Amino acid sequence: MKITLPDGNTVDAAAGATPRDIAKTIGEGLAKAAIGARVNPAGQGEARAWEGGGELIDADRPIDHALPDTPEAELGIVTAPRQDKKGRSKFRDAQHEQDALYLLRHSTAHVMAEAIEKLYPDTQLAYGPPLDTGFYYDLKLDTPISSDDFAKIEEAMSTITAEDRPFTRYDLDAAEGKAKLDAEGNKYKLDNADKALGNGAASLSFYVTGEAHGVTPWASMDQAPAVDQWEDLCQGPHVDRTSRIGAFKVMSVAASNWHGDINSDRFQRVYGTAFFSQADLDDHLDKLEQARQRDHKVVGPKLGLFTIDEQAGQGLVLWKPKGAIIRQELQNFITEHLDRQGYSQVFTPHIGKLEMYRTSGHFPYYADSQFPPLVDRETVNKLAEGCSTCAELADTLTITDPDNAEAIDAISGGGYLLKPMNCPHHIRIYASEKHSYRDLPIRLYEFGTVYRWEQSGELGGMTRVRGFTQDDAHLFVTPDQLATEVAGCLELVKIVFGTLGMDDYRVRVGLRDPDSSKYVGDPGDWDAAEAACKDAAKALGVPFVAEAGEAAFYGPKIDFVVRDVIGREWQLGTVQVDYQLPQRFDLSYTASDNTEKRPVMIHRAPFGSMERFVGLLIEHFNGAFPLWLSPEQARVLPISDKFVGYARKVEASLKQARLRASVDAGNDRLGAKVGKAEVDKVAYMLVVGGRDAEAGTVSVRHREKGDLGARPLDEAVAAMVAERDTRALTPTE
Repeated sequence: MKITLPDGNTVDAAAGATPRDIAKTIGEGLAKAAIGARVNPAGQGEARAWEGGGELIDADRPIDHALPDTPEAELGIVTAPRQDKKGRSKFRDAQHEQDALYLLRHSTAHVMAEAIEKLYPDTQLAYGPPLDTGFYYDLKLDTPISSDDFAKIEEAMSTITAEDRPFTRYDLDAAEGKAKLDAEGNKYKLDNADKALGNGAASLSFYVTGEAHGVTPWASMDQAPAVDQWEDLCQGPHVDRTSRIGAFKVMSVAASNWHGDINSDRFQRVYGTAFFSQADLDDHLDKLEQARQRDHKVVGPKLGLFTIDEQAGQGLVLWKPKGAIIRQELQNFITEHLDRQGYSQVFTPHIGKLEMYRTSGHFPYYADSQFPPLVDRETVNKLAEGCSTCAELADTLTITDPDNAEAIDAISGGGYLLKPMNCPHHIRIYASEKHSYRDLPIRLYEFGTVYRWEQSGELGGMTRVRGFTQDDAHLFVTPDQLATEVAGCLELVKIVFGTLGMDDYRVRVGLRDPDSSKYVGDPGDWDAAEAACKDAAKALGVPFVAEAGEAAFYGPKIDFVVRDVIGREWQLGTVQVDYQLPQRFDLSYTASDNTEKRPVMIHRAPFGSMERFVGLLIEHFNGAFPLWLSPEQARVLPISDKFVGYARKVEASLKQARLRASVDAGNDRLGAKVGKAEVDKVAYMLVVGGRDAEAGTVSVRHREKGDLGARPLDEAVAAMVAERDTRALTPTE
């Protein structure tokens, strides 16, 4: 097999050669550091193996085992990261970090499972995947595990990692593998095996944590070996040895159910995390503490920004006056740029006819995530005549079966739906007039509120709600305008992130799966759209990855993943190309040759939803918003009652300049007033006393920078106005 490496060099690999064998041809240091690899058939997919393409495998897995009958392949070695002087891991790039931590955490899940089984021999293991921030294991155990047990679990895990055992894989043919699992009496593992075989696995693989005598690694064995070490049914991959696991912690335990079905077997789900060094783990725990302190569900209500009221309804955000200021400022900000780019604002109702959503495809196939239809009385009475029970009528009205065409037909004509998406309404606005190619692009935007039915257990503050407002826009363009308009959408996202100091972000470009036939539209149009998305992403100058199979069925898309100030990643704005909805609604424009052509749609929402975006901003800024977003930009603090009159004059000057200001005329001492203003996250405190009243000055104090000294009032006001109008993140001087 011919192997291409990241530097472009090629290596001829013998049959059975592993990534570690290839690494040895480059250097012993690389071979020792190898913990896994990515392999990809040469030229397959958008991303090369070292860019995240292909399959992640063990460092000691034969490459021709992973890629049988492949004459040429790409190989990217995944190494354990180096540590800096403070013991923090240094990764080559985001892909290296993602792959290395995946291998590490998957392996640590096995170590934790073994430790729990040793401590609780009655445990039956179900499933233990790695996650973005750690891993978990679902297990059936009658004895409750609590946080009091975490220390002894970690102690047992430490013993396993200190033993420096290898992770050894062997395969059994399907019949022998299932017989082995059946003999062990674990129905959950049998279920996992059936799923693996149903998904195309030719055999069942097992990983032994230790030396597996009688096992031929990577061979497909026809008889289960007698293994005296801990093992688990698993597809892998894993690091090579338990000693690679530098630091770990059992984090929490929660209830879960088999297959996620609350009527099925009840599990305990034990969560953990793992890193390559103790310093990495300490940093992670520090970030979690910061996240707890910044939690928008605590900070937001404390600052009077929003509330969620049980009588109003779960998942429905009530914006209080201070929160409404932030939301309105964000809307004003983006509207300035939308006007500059030639968008037109529209307004649409909060409900729409079911027939319209049936045309768009939102109804009934997404019924589980929507509120039940609103059906007029006449239709309800007519349906009731054909139903023998109230339950039967309720089932008909809520469309529990999306393939029940008769029921769908019955309610579609007289029914309405709380708006789940804005796009069908915008499409009907476009369709209300005839359009020439000279009219396009048509760019419609709306701060439109939509509604989704989220289960109560999935709701969370402002980030997971049942009603939310999107900064939604839909562009109707000709095919040759697509690239320019996609670039314009991305420019807008870049402006938003840059203004808010969110400079650490990456881009995902979702492309077609070349082996799938689910996509609608002309392949040539798709080629052009995918090229436009990739070119636009490249022009941003930030890391991006093109992922085959991640496109929506109606067109390619671009997602933005932002890392906040404490290192957490948030998926925010998206730009999507759509060939399907114009087809479903039979949209057209008159081309230059006087024929009717189909426009292409672009969906875009830089903020995503105002609720989720503001929830993120609360945590990103810890409630201390930049001046232009601060609900209260300045508070005047007279040092005693004698100077309240001058304080009111200062307040009037601030308000004259359209600055949001107040006076603290209470009887507290100055120190208490300053402390209260800092707790309230007021950007500026203007302290006034006798000398200030005589000289027309104020003593300026900033919530982060502290005392900035005495200044003439007009100078202080002008500085704040300049900071506000430029939307600066910090004071301009």
